[in-house]
Amino acid sequence: ETLQRIVSTLVNKNDEIHNFIDMLNHTISNVQVNSSNAISELDEEFDGLYSVLHEMKGSMANTIQQEEARKIQALQDQLSQCSRALEGSEELLELAVQSLDIKNPVELLEAARQIKDSVTVASAFRLSLKPKVSDSMTHMMVDFALEKRMLQAVKFLPVPKAPEIEVAACLVADNCITISWRMPEEDSRIDHFVLEYRKTNFDGLPRIKGEQHWEVVDYIKDTQYTLSGLKFDTKYMNLRVQACNKAVAGEYSDPVTLETKAFVFSLDSTSSHLNLKVEDTYVEWDPTGGKGQEKIKGKENKNRSNTASPKRSTNSPRASARGGRDRFAGESYTVLGDTAVESGQHYWEVRAQKDCKSYSVGVTYRNPGKFDQLGKTNSSWCIHVNNWLQTTFSAKHNNKAKTLDIPVPDRIGVYCDFDGGQLSFYNASSKALLHTFRTKFTQPLLPGFMIWCGGLTVSTGLQVPSAVKTLLKSENGLGGSTSSLNNVAQ
Repeated sequence: ETLQRIVSTLVNKNDEIHNFIDMLNHTISNVQVNSSNAISELDEEFDGLYSVLHEMKGSMANTIQQEEARKIQALQDQLSQCSRALEGSEELLELAVQSLDIKNPVELLEAARQIKDSVTVASAFRLSLKPKVSDSMTHMMVDFALEKRMLQAVKFLPVPKAPEIEVAACLVADNCITISWRMPEEDSRIDHFVLEYRKTNFDGLPRIKGEQHWEVVDYIKDTQYTLSGLKFDTKYMNLRVQACNKAVAGEYSDPVTLETKAFVFSLDSTSSHLNLKVEDTYVEWDPTGGKGQEKIKGKENKNRSNTASPKRSTNSPRASARGGRDRFAGESYTVLGDTAVESGQHYWEVRAQKDCKSYSVGVTYRNPGKFDQLGKTNSSWCIHVNNWLQTTFSAKHNNKAKTLDIPVPDRIGVYCDFDGGQLSFYNASSKALLHTFRTKFTQPLLPGFMIWCGGLTVSTGLQVPSAVKTLLKSENGLGGSTSSLNNVAQ
């Protein structure tokens, strides 16, 4: 025995080393890929910077050229004005020189008056002899000294540290997981967080082999997030978080494993009534299902009682739950779940099609009779809805019924406390209590469903809702005064 334990320990250690080697090889491959990606991203950043600088250079050069053209145009306009003024001034000067040769005083006086009047309005005397613009272009110069120092100081962004998940603040309830984390030190460059999660049946650290891929929730701005609407079809959930700034993501936090308790089962198609079409968690009444098979049904049942289902071994827990019972027959349009309730508190929900004529939802002990109907034996409990002709809603057990004078909900929640001897039915939307059976369960229970003219969808992998727990506490505090059908007449 000691040697077996040693060998077993060695085998486990070998498996751990193999898994670790796989992880190291996987990490090496990721380092190579990520390094190549980092170089590509660096090239893109510098190419983008070159592009910005080139665009800025073109824009600024264009501005200088526009300023040059503006100044030259202003100076050329002023030059044209000066040329015209000089031309007029020279004409006046020539006229004045000619006037000096006039001998007649009267003619000289008249010529002098005309020259005076012409000089008074001459443009040369109104012309500014100062350039309108300067030849300086210093206002178009740039100094990149500061920018050069900034560029020379460019380094890789610091990698954010790994967040720390606060396990005590994490909450698993109502098929939701609320996870909280904090940064080991304040980092103002953090832009967002990335949360990854995956389902697992192992309570230890995540493994490389046989694990599901991580599901990703990106761009989380807060240090808390709630995953809602989950189906808990595994025992645990692995979660990890990483912090990201604008360009780089940090290391993942140490992963945490949270337990996700829930009751999971499928519908047992191998023993359902022939008039029922069963697919995992959906059952539909099929009026043609049994035709052409009635003659060989007895032979089928005889052979089936000694033949295991091809889908599941008879050694499996689910197979042992239903035993070797024949199919339901007659008017017992029933299908059972393939997993038994043997202890604990469990919850599942059922939704009926709107045009469904009749259906029952409940539980039964293992191996009911092939003609038994839910609620009509002392080993089954259910609530029954009949929409044929007129709607009736009742709770049934041991062939006794109690009318429920309440509206029929769209979805029915079933709560089973095996150890506490309680079976309760709820409006799954409002969590209002519909009915409670109280008894002492002496055998494992199988979920049971009866359907006629319609279909049912079963939702499993659900936790007991918080609202139901609160109602149960209140109900138990009041003494649990719910009705029993043990003494209620048909």
